[in-house]
This record gives sequence, structure tokens and C-alpha cells, in this order.
Amino acid sequence: MNNSTENIREKSIPLPITAAALRLAQKFSNLDGVTSPEKKEQVYFNTLAVCAVKDYLEMMDIPTDLNASDSWNAAMRLYTDAADLKLTQLGHLECRPLKSGKFCYIPLEIPDDRIGLVAVEIDIQRQEATLLGFMKTAMAGDLAIDKLQSFDKFIQHLDCLERSRKTVQLRQWLHNIFEAGWQSVEDILVPKEPHLAFRRYSSAVVRAKIIHLTADISDKASATLDSVQEKPNFWRGVIEAAPAVALLVAIEPTTDTETNIKVQVHPTSGADSLPLNLTLKVTDGEGKTVMEACAGSGNGYMTLEFAADRGECFSVVVKLKELCIAENFSA
Repeated sequence: MNNSTENIREKSIPLPITAAALRLAQKFSNLDGVTSPEKKEQVYFNTLAVCAVKDYLEMMDIPTDLNASDSWNAAMRLYTDAADLKLTQLGHLECRPLKSGKFCYIPLEIPDDRIGLVAVEIDIQRQEATLLGFMKTAMAGDLAIDKLQSFDKFIQHLDCLERSRKTVQLRQWLHNIFEAGWQSVEDILVPKEPHLAFRRYSSAVVRAKIIHLTADISDKASATLDSVQEKPNFWRGVIEAAPAVALLVAIEPTTDTETNIKVQVHPTSGADSLPLNLTLKVTDGEGKTVMEACAGSGNGYMTLEFAADRGECFSVVVKLKELCIAENFSA
């Protein structure tokens, strides 16, 4: 066993297989109208894997909805290799079982909208289900368990998904679905020169947004014109009078799971350069800065470029002295 596999197993989560889970697995495998031993075994182990993940999520106070899961639908169990668990308000999580060894089989029919995959090792003899790790996405075939992310990252992933419901969903841009405030570059910048900065991004989707740098006087949080409707009327004037820049974001998928992302800030209102010492940075899902740029004298714009995995959460932060604003994204 290599070191990666050992590390995964060291951080895995063993759980007892409950009597209730065993009864359900037996019931589903006998009542699904199948006679082949292979199908019965598939349903049996899938059910145990789903129950184990559900038990863990309940301990973590994460709500689930078994009845809305494909694996709890008799027809889906019969005609597909269903082993999912619906997480309330988040989506369907795959719970794939393996008996032993270094590989977890991922069937071809897993839908693309799954929010992740958890590999569960089932030991019937010891009546133990071990949550080995998870993946944000998974390709069909044999998944090597040493490729799994350790389970201590799983809750962080779910937290990111929760935040992503309030973030800009960049994948939707590929289908011409844009959140309020995000416009074409030509509608935001005058004169229309950003094509020079994005010249090699000819196949990318590019949108722009005016952001006003300010700080909420009550809770010190950043504010934008998008949130001003929830503020007192006088706050609109404060925001509109604040320094403003144009934020440009370009996305260009390179694979099914990875996207190149380029962010820029440009001056607005006919200004030739950005405010001195304006900072542009990108932070990861934990709020840690991964890259940063600072405007010097006469800078016409600033650029940061990086690649993000599908579903990865990050923020773009623009700051000028005590004035700061963050835009949250999901790749």
C-alpha cells in the first residue's frame, strides 16, 4: 500500500452498520423485482453505503432527504445503479460502495449534476462502513482510492456549496445566463479598449461589472449597488459617491472539469489609470489569498489569471485603503 493510500485510510471515518440499515438493504434487495444475484448484491451494498453517509451527516447536523434520493426510488434502483443521497437544498451526493482493495467502481450513468462523491468501504463481516474520502467530480470507471481527497475536506466542500448559492455561477455564463449587474464589456467601459487585454481570450465568455468601493458603517462589511435596496435610502448616495472601478471576468473551459479564469480591474468615468495602491487579489474557499496585484502610478489596469476546477469556490477582492469589496464565484 502506498503512502497516499495509507494517508487516506488514516483520515477515514469508520462507522458501525446499524441493524436498521441492514434491514433496509435486505428489504430493498429482495423487493426490487430482480432475481439476479449480481443485482441483489448491488442494491444491498448501495443501500448500506447511502445509510452510512446519512448517519454521518446527521451527526454533523447536515439535513438530508432520503425520500428525494434516486436510491430510495424502487424504479431507479431496479433500472439503474443508484447510490445517491439528497442533501437538502444542496443536491445529490453519490455514495459509492467498495468491498475492499484500492479501487471504487463509478458507473457510467451517474448524472452530471452530482455535488460530489463519497467512497464507502463496506465490511459485512465486521458490520462496519468506512467513509474513505470524497471527490468533487468523478469519471466513470475504477476510481483509485489514493486519488480521493481526505474526508476532513468534505465539510469544507459542503460549506462552499452552501455559499455558492449566493455566488456568481460561472458555468451558467456558458449558457448565456448572467446574474444582475454583469454586463457586456462594451456597455461598461468607455473608451472600448478592453479587447487589447483580452486579445488571446477570443473564445472566452467575458462580462463586466461596476463596483463601488465602500464600507458599511454598521457592520464594516463591504457593500455594492446590488445590496443597497436592503439599506436605508441615504446609503445609496454614499455608495454612488464612493470610488468605482470596473471588474472584468473572462472564463474559458479547457476540459470538462477545469476552466481558465482571468480577472481584471479597469478605471471608470474616463480615468486614465487606477487609484494608486488599489489591490486586486484572489482568495480560495477558505479565505486564503492565492494571488495578488497592486496598482502603481499610472497603471491602466491590473490582471490576475488562474485555473479553477469545476465547482471550486473563490473570491475576487478589490481593496483601496480601508475600502473593500469581494465578489464570490463558483467555477
